[in-house]
Amino acid sequence: MPLMNMVQALNSALREEMRRNPRIVVLGEDVGRRGGVFLVTDGLIDEFGAERVIDTPLTELGIVGVAVGMALYGLKPVAEIQFIDFIYEALDQLLSEAAKIRRRTGGMYSAPIVVRGPCCGGVRGGMFHSQSPESYFVHTPGLITIMPSTPYDAKGLLKSALRSEDPVVFLEPKILYRTVREEVPEEDYVVPIGKARVAKEGSDVTVVTWGAMVYQALEAAKLVKARHGWDVEVIDLRTLFPFDKDAILESLEKTGRLMVVHEAPRTLGLGAEIAAYVAENAIDMLRAPIKRVTGFDAPFPLVHEKLYMPNVARIYMGLSKLMKY
Repeated sequence: MPLMNMVQALNSALREEMRRNPRIVVLGEDVGRRGGVFLVTDGLIDEFGAERVIDTPLTELGIVGVAVGMALYGLKPVAEIQFIDFIYEALDQLLSEAAKIRRRTGGMYSAPIVVRGPCCGGVRGGMFHSQSPESYFVHTPGLITIMPSTPYDAKGLLKSALRSEDPVVFLEPKILYRTVREEVPEEDYVVPIGKARVAKEGSDVTVVTWGAMVYQALEAAKLVKARHGWDVEVIDLRTLFPFDKDAILESLEKTGRLMVVHEAPRTLGLGAEIAAYVAENAIDMLRAPIKRVTGFDAPFPLVHEKLYMPNVARIYMGLSKLMKY
């Protein structure tokens, strides 16, 4: 079984699914001869040609709009946004058209596009190349939103997205593109949409997180175990909407304490919805108030990005407050 980083795993998923399904086309800025700015689409044009791997002008509005039109005519477009920060000019096509067309037409039409894009910080990209805008998509009925944290999950979830009949926003933490390697099967497999994974089992406190923050949470869990003996369970959501409510409640039954960690700004982040869900449905399980460790309600900085992003120290301090409550 080969070792792959996330870029290689995503490329493998696209290649295998394009071979399996001739309706899949890839479009975006520099996805063809360049292979994408992060090389996720590297080599696809050589195998599938310029009719299925399409270099577009620099217009996110046009990329997503054309993808929606392709989907309405029976194709399965994969629209790459070079950095997910640039999706905003295409939000009307994505949120108002792709997400609603099935219900708007009473099921006569659908637009099962996949919108891929690198997200989040950690690579000194500044405020226009480091955002975590998942809440915009999670808030929109009709969209599936995914953010993997491992190469194995990235391949399996992208394959599931490419087989979905609903539009999917597929967010790829760019700091993880080449920093994590693991064994990834060459044979066909999928990771189911809407199912979290237990990244680390524990009995004292539950940390729910996703993307690159999974690794910060795991490091913090090691630290509190070594210093205090506290046993942290880390839940990697993987799918942000619909998120796996059962997995969270099952973990809380054991631990009775909940922390949510995410890189996006705090106000109206997905952590707030998870906290509200638990408060409404499982408040009797809690032994302490829910804790959030998040990005700040400020534009993403260039110089001080390590202070903005949740880190091991901030998670450690949050876990200490939870355990000492």
